[in-house]
Amino acid sequence: MDNLTHSLVGAVLGQAGLKRTTGLAMPALIIGANLPDVDAACFFWLEGTEHLGFRRGITHGPPALVLLPLVLAGLLWGFDRWQTKRGTRPEARLPVRFGWLYAMAFIGCLSHPFFDWLNVYGIRLLEPFSSQWFYGDTLFIIDPWLWALLIASLWVSRRREKAGAEWARAGQIGVAAALAYVGLNGAITWFHYQTRGVASEPYPQAHIAAPVPLFFWQREQVAQLYDGRWISSGWDGAPFGHGYVQSRATQCRLPDLTATRRANSQADAFLFWSRAPMLTRAPDGSVVLRDARFNDPNVRDRFALALPGVTCEELPRP
Repeated sequence: MDNLTHSLVGAVLGQAGLKRTTGLAMPALIIGANLPDVDAACFFWLEGTEHLGFRRGITHGPPALVLLPLVLAGLLWGFDRWQTKRGTRPEARLPVRFGWLYAMAFIGCLSHPFFDWLNVYGIRLLEPFSSQWFYGDTLFIIDPWLWALLIASLWVSRRREKAGAEWARAGQIGVAAALAYVGLNGAITWFHYQTRGVASEPYPQAHIAAPVPLFFWQREQVAQLYDGRWISSGWDGAPFGHGYVQSRATQCRLPDLTATRRANSQADAFLFWSRAPMLTRAPDGSVVLRDARFNDPNVRDRFALALPGVTCEELPRP
């Protein structure tokens, strides 16, 4: 998910009562909820599409979820001691207890992979023990409805706190509402898999029910047909949700790209990450590697890699 969502989740957990546990609990929860995204630093040393195979991996796996909160708790504890020595520590701050500080940072960090898992991009939850990708297919990466739920509960809770009233209940309701919203979207995805998946014509080889922006009750149907062609539309041929149809004329058969992966680190990273790899023929005749999950013309060039030396082979006839 986007970092605003992660930050709001951490803040609402704090307003649900967790910030009462120790001083600096709120920074631990909010920063912790974003901390696994330190892997974004890879943009400084990786080129092109290589980041696709690196992100949402090692910093989102079990060892990192134990060690990153420890580092964060140590830094916050040290910050509190530094302020105390300088005489600038706020008087209203609760005593900082390292054990609880670590627990809050751990809870914040743990919320991060859960929400990342909910979209179609994927996450390697078991890295470095396993490089398997996991997909929740439940929420779009940016969800204004979830923002609204979290912001509303946060606003009510903070307002009640400033008025001297009981404030944790509003945060707890916000947590429950967010989880209910996630559950509702999970049910919608399950319904689409049951009614538009392998049990329905045209009986695809692979099928993804992808959440779409804003219209949370819709799913973009991404499917690979038996001729190898990827489509993104309703089964009746009409556009579904925000889907797009990729014609046979512009798609190529996906050959064995083992040699290409050995010679091209970007192709290797792309194919390691890709859940629905497809080859397309560009207007100039070159071959471009894409992922059918991200075939919207507004974003697909961000998830594309030209493959010089690879020729476009015609798809087999169905």
